[in-house]
Amino acid sequence: MKKTNFDHYLEEQLQDPDFAARFERAGEAWDVGLQIAALRQQAGLSQKDLAKLLNTSQQQISRLESACYEGHSLSMLRRVAEALHARVRVIFELIENNADAHVAETSESYDTKRRKSSRD
Repeated sequence: MKKTNFDHYLEEQLQDPDFAARFERAGEAWDVGLQIAALRQQAGLSQKDLAKLLNTSQQQISRLESACYEGHSLSMLRRVAEALHARVRVIFELIENNADAHVAETSESYDTKRRKSSRD
């Protein structure tokens, strides 16, 4: 596929480490917003419907679903997930230059340790 002028421009901009970091963060926020919108739509709810369930405003739901919004709190994401019959998972990954980067600790190993410590 032939590259557009925008593709060339973006490649050039991504050479700047500050721009690349901001671009990546924006992508992460976009992913969160898209997931919330998709789950809401899958549940057959409008933004206003979800807002009522969460005792908040439609504008707040719109913000949560926005690609530009980076103010997602874990407590609000949990409330949204509960209302949409989903769960929130946050994973921290080590940044490495090789393709074998590992997740700091998988949720399975964390759950196993937590269950073991609660029995002790």
